[in-house]
Amino acid sequence: MVLQTILSAAIVVTLLTSAIIILKWGGRRVEGPMPLSLLGFMALLFTSGLDVGLVMMPLTEFPVYAREPEYAFANPLAIAFGFWGFLVWGFYFLTTFYFLVVEPRLRLFELPHVKFVNNVVIIGTCAFTAHLLWRNLPFYVPSIGEAQRYAVVALAVLMSVLTSTHIRYVRVLSVGSMWTFGALAAAMWLTSGMGVRGFASSAADLGPYFTALPRFVLPLSDYHAFYLFWWFSWSIMIGQFVSRFVGGMRTWQLAAALLVIPSIPLAAWFSVLYFYFRQQARVPAVLAMAMVVVGVVFVINSLDSLIRLYSDNLGLTARRLGTTAYVAGHWLLVCSLVLAFQFTPLQIEWIGLVVIGLYGVVYVLLIRRWRHLAEAPSIG
Repeated sequence: MVLQTILSAAIVVTLLTSAIIILKWGGRRVEGPMPLSLLGFMALLFTSGLDVGLVMMPLTEFPVYAREPEYAFANPLAIAFGFWGFLVWGFYFLTTFYFLVVEPRLRLFELPHVKFVNNVVIIGTCAFTAHLLWRNLPFYVPSIGEAQRYAVVALAVLMSVLTSTHIRYVRVLSVGSMWTFGALAAAMWLTSGMGVRGFASSAADLGPYFTALPRFVLPLSDYHAFYLFWWFSWSIMIGQFVSRFVGGMRTWQLAAALLVIPSIPLAAWFSVLYFYFRQQARVPAVLAMAMVVVGVVFVINSLDSLIRLYSDNLGLTARRLGTTAYVAGHWLLVCSLVLAFQFTPLQIEWIGLVVIGLYGVVYVLLIRRWRHLAEAPSIG
């Protein structure tokens, strides 16, 4: 109960802050140091902000949403979309705006204690992403053995570290992930036999999410709270990473892009999966394996961005350490924390709670330095 109270307060404060930013600085042009084209930014935004859970978790969760009474006000598709889409991306807008406009002026994340906590959060969330892959593999590959699960995760982490050694790999993998995901969604749609009419019928069940939108602001259940803590754990590092690649756009356009762009393919994907659930259709083995492959690609794409982020922050780069030491060191670090999620009480809720505490520290520092910020031409 205490954790949910803290979580609820944090959500209200962050959403109100986002609304104030849009109202006060909505027309301000923002641009990162490495701006991408709109297509490149869309690909980066979607594939870096979402991970293996997007591909592999919905089919395992639809039955829960259909069964549990706290979700009875809407259908399972609307509930799943509410856990993943649209409004929750407001967290990412707030942090992206902060790292575009405020942080360059105040440099709060260069303070030693703030920097340390921030990078601990990034590393821990990296490991949780890989842990999700380990946890979901048996649903799609029932015959997979324990050793094989660990091998798949270890290989995914290794590929992530390797691709994080240069920014060009991050960009290529982001675009490639988007097209791979699109191909999987198309194959799932074609194989289902749902056609355009069936897809439209399935997608129509997204409607209750928007009519019941206020219900999704605060935790509906312990499981919803788990998701919200998870999104908090992602929020600061996604803002740090995405802000680098924002092309010249207005603040309100950035907010719209963050809320809408990822939600469109997410809604389409969930609608296809929901058709399988409603029809109680079994996913063909070849497509189940394809979902695993795309899930692994998403893990690699998410982790390489985060590994590059925290390694840059800490100065533990391939240029400084050498490629061999860089790959070995980061691989061992992330894999060790994956095992910690498996064999210790460590939970993503703890990391989300740390991030909420970090938000609190940043708010306090902002209040103390408000005059300096208000005089800064970068936000005035």
